Amino acid sequence: MSIKPTAPRVGFRYTAQRPMGQSAEPGKAGAAPSRWSRQSAARIIAALLLLAFLAWCAYGAFGPAAGTAQALPAQGALTLAVFAVAIWLWIFSPVGDTYIALGAAVVLVLMGVLPEAELFSSLGEDTIWLLLAAFVIAAGITATGLATRAAAWIAAGANTPRQLIHLSTGVLVATAFAVPSTSGRAALAIPVFIALAKALADRRRVVLALALVFPSVILLSAVASYLGAGAHLITSQILTASGHEGFSFAGWLVYGLPLAFVSSHLCAELVLWMFTRAEDRAQPLAVGIERLQEHSPVPLTGPLTVGQSRAALLVAAVVVLWCTEPLHQLHPAIVALLGSLLVASPGYGSVGLAKALKAVPWSMLIFMAATLTLGTALAGTGAADWLARRVLGPVEQLGAAAAWVFTILVVVISAAAHLVIQSRSARSAVLIPLVVSLAPGVGVNAVAIALASTAAAGFCHTLTSSAKPVNLFSEIESIETYRPADLLRLSAVLGPLMVLLVLAFAFWIWPAMGLPLFL
Repeated sequence: MSIKPTAPRVGFRYTAQRPMGQSAEPGKAGAAPSRWSRQSAARIIAALLLLAFLAWCAYGAFGPAAGTAQALPAQGALTLAVFAVAIWLWIFSPVGDTYIALGAAVVLVLMGVLPEAELFSSLGEDTIWLLLAAFVIAAGITATGLATRAAAWIAAGANTPRQLIHLSTGVLVATAFAVPSTSGRAALAIPVFIALAKALADRRRVVLALALVFPSVILLSAVASYLGAGAHLITSQILTASGHEGFSFAGWLVYGLPLAFVSSHLCAELVLWMFTRAEDRAQPLAVGIERLQEHSPVPLTGPLTVGQSRAALLVAAVVVLWCTEPLHQLHPAIVALLGSLLVASPGYGSVGLAKALKAVPWSMLIFMAATLTLGTALAGTGAADWLARRVLGPVEQLGAAAAWVFTILVVVISAAAHLVIQSRSARSAVLIPLVVSLAPGVGVNAVAIALASTAAAGFCHTLTSSAKPVNLFSEIESIETYRPADLLRLSAVLGPLMVLLVLAFAFWIWPAMGLPLFL
């Protein structure tokens, strides 16, 4: 079986989860009527909260404080209203997330909040070109089968379940630098997982552990790379638009890779401890490359093909050039474009440019550009500053403890936000402007807290609808993976651990590496 990577949907609709095998037919116990009643109640409550929020914004703009420094600017009120409606639609409507984000941006232009040039220029941002070229490079690598072959060879060297899971974790962390999308990395990893699952068909608990580790590590390790998730680029762009220093590829790598490595292997060990028994971990494995080949459509033996050798050299060269930008002064987007031209070149490349462009998730890129426009509008109209001070302002009254409490609140909210907004990019577009606006007032470095918030948002494992990789691995044909109850059980422990880990990095590790948290 092979999985063809497709352009991922940016987000998922709000849906109530039910145990596997439970009927969804009307009239049966625990079926659709109760589910729809819960969804309807949630929609109604959220709609009432939305109306209350809009009334609050109108009061802030046109109430007794109107015309003073404490008032919400009229354009800020319009921006908050449009943004709040967009969030409600992202959560509850069946309309595509990209359509909603683009529609919200157009509404802001029509209302005069944003100039047309602001919307159009967002589609030409260097970050969009960087991602576009990176997707073309990823298509070329995928076409050669290099990633599948490398992962299979490494996994075949494992002698115990613990070795297998930690070796697989290491490979998945490395893919964050080759494929700029968590859903793309999931699609790339599924054939490897299928081969392992079929080779270990008699080790049910080990297969379950692998099924949980693959998507979990893909999500947690995205923070290793600046291109690991669109949210990273949005965070950097919002910081720049707010007058702060953004991140370079090398800068993000320095702070993100250690967190990705520690969190991924911590998650792998947690899954082993929770979902396998001592006898499972003690029993040796017998997974050779020949056995994996029986279940893999990609050739795993013999010398590397010319295309695979070239792909490996190309990835290494591009990553090195990204990391050494201060030396050669080539913009990362230019480096990526050169790499994409090389990987699609007639004589050297492994994929045609037209075919590679078809594999680019255009919907995701447009969504990124639109949410970036919305985030810029929140910061530029004063809406983010006003809302942040009203919601988190009381923290400023805590004196010396304000910075600590603010940081903890931001990390906890960022980690929990996936239960409401499934798109990581949308979460960054909502949270980062607010966080960046308030951070200096409580003595917190805006760049450090923005990184902490974005890193915490990488935890989105609770429901199968929380992230595309989790959804993909829950529905693999002919292989039983995990149930919603397994995700809830893992998240109940992994969530608090991730919050504590991000806080440890923010308070102590990143400052020791040169990124202070407190001003």
